[in-house]
Amino acid sequence: MVHPAESSGQGPVTGIILAGGRSRRLGRDKAVEPFGGQPLIRRVIGRVAPLTSEIVVVVADSARGDALPLDSGHRVALDIFPEGGSLGGIFSGLTAAANQWGLVVACDMPFLNQGLLKHMLAQREGWDAVVPQPGSYPEPTHALYSKDCLAGMETRLRANDLKISGFFDQVRVKYLAQEEIETFDPELHSFFNVNSPEDLERARELVDSEQ
Repeated sequence: MVHPAESSGQGPVTGIILAGGRSRRLGRDKAVEPFGGQPLIRRVIGRVAPLTSEIVVVVADSARGDALPLDSGHRVALDIFPEGGSLGGIFSGLTAAANQWGLVVACDMPFLNQGLLKHMLAQREGWDAVVPQPGSYPEPTHALYSKDCLAGMETRLRANDLKISGFFDQVRVKYLAQEEIETFDPELHSFFNVNSPEDLERARELVDSEQ
């Protein structure tokens, strides 16, 4: 069986799940928060796994990795730059990836749209990154990166410049405009993050409406 990630001729992709956040606003670990009958991180992995050849979950330390409800086939990568924020997480996951490309998502994005993700995978040829941009700002924690981005990321991390898009001018970035995104996800729910109790309540209302 050929993974959708390979259908564009660009080879298989590693799914990179960012799970190093401290969930300060929610007040508890959102990765394991029950959601739609399963821990939130398992719902996220379930959306990504069919499109990728491996799953790498990026965490701050080994204790955090041990606490997550992961399958035995899922790999855990520790943050190489512990204070590097999401940029550090992306760098760590991409460094650990067995493939040239990584599909990066956060562990608190319950409404990932597989149609949109497949479309992104098909856009890789000739680019170093594929990043959705609904509205005026890119969504760099819902994006594809090749290992050709690692050098630019590392330069920014060592300079403690943690804005993810800070290295974009050093690589070839394919941006997806809102109109293109809406073809697959009209409500733009793909980019919904669970950061607060209010977000969690709203997300559960949305998932109930899916039933």
